[in-house]
Amino acid sequence: MATLKTISPASWAAGNHKEETFSFNPWARFMAFADSQKPNHTLWFFITLVGQGVLFLPIPAVLMYYYDAPIIVLAITMVCFFTTLIANMGGEGIRTTLTCLAASTLIHIAMILAVVL
Repeated sequence: MATLKTISPASWAAGNHKEETFSFNPWARFMAFADSQKPNHTLWFFITLVGQGVLFLPIPAVLMYYYDAPIIVLAITMVCFFTTLIANMGGEGIRTTLTCLAASTLIHIAMILAVVL
């Protein structure tokens, strides 16, 4: 027989309410995002490989051919690519995968800006 409970604790009156404060900490927010992406680790592995191979590996050719960039541009790109590849193939966690992707993206943006501007 389905009956209604007449004596139930009020959920809004619970004593475990925490006051949330907003703090601007980009690193903590990035790590929270990385932790939330743990079930999608294989997807991020493939996104990292495709992103590195399609977007970042052609950058040295363009910069050296059109903007007369030094050869160090190629070395930086290859180090970023193989660091990401070895970290992912070695079975590192999602935090390392996303950190390598973010670091590589920032390094390549800085490198493009330094050569072009």
